[in-house]
Parts: sequence; structure tokens; C-alpha cells
Amino acid sequence: MKVSACAVSLNVEDVPASSAFLRDHFGFEETMAADGFASLARADTGMSVVFLRRGLPTLPADQRDDLAAGLILALVVDDLEGELARLEAEGVPITMPLTAEEWGERAFQVRDPNGVIVQLVDWNGPGTPG
Repeated sequence: MKVSACAVSLNVEDVPASSAFLRDHFGFEETMAADGFASLARADTGMSVVFLRRGLPTLPADQRDDLAAGLILALVVDDLEGELARLEAEGVPITMPLTAEEWGERAFQVRDPNGVIVQLVDWNGPGTPG
């Protein structure tokens, strides 16, 4: 199998709000957009995030009313504390404070206007193999 691209697609109520959140706070660029649809990417992630408006008739009937739930959009960053300070300065509410797990993962979370969880993470904690 050859994979030429990777994307996560999330159903949300307000596509422009989620798109603006990723653009404004995480440096994503909107690569395509139409009514009820936006595709965003960062060259350094190797993947895209697609937002679809809940209820779109182009979605299969058993999916069209689902909302993105239980999903965490995780972004691995180099300067976790710096990103935390930046987001706080931008007024983004931190919905999970910076935590450190025994296996070395450190992370904090925010939510976009539609409730999509964005987690910033690194693996620089005490349990990380050296």
C-alpha cells in the first residue's frame, strides 16, 4: 500500500469557527473550503485536518448527525511551556493543565469553539528513555 496523504475529518456545528481556531492559534492554513467544509494543513505535520458541518447530505446517513467526540487532536511540540504561555497570553482557556505522566509524556489541552480537544504534548518528562 502506498499512502499519499493523511487527514482526520471531524464533524462540527460551526466549520468556520473550528477553522479559524486552528489558523489563529496553531498556524494551520486553510487549503480548501466551501459551504460546510474546510481543509487545513501545516507543512510540518504531514497531515490535514478537515472540518465538515454536521448534517451535510453528502455524508452517509449514519454519520451525518455525529459530532467529533472522544477524539483528541494531539500536536507534538518542541517547547511545551512556551506554547502554554503563548496560548494563555492569547486568551485561550486551558481545559487540562500541564500534566506529566510516569512514562514521560507531558501535555496540556484546549478546546476549540466546537469542543474539539487540541492537546499539545512532548515526551521530555522523567520517564522518557534517555
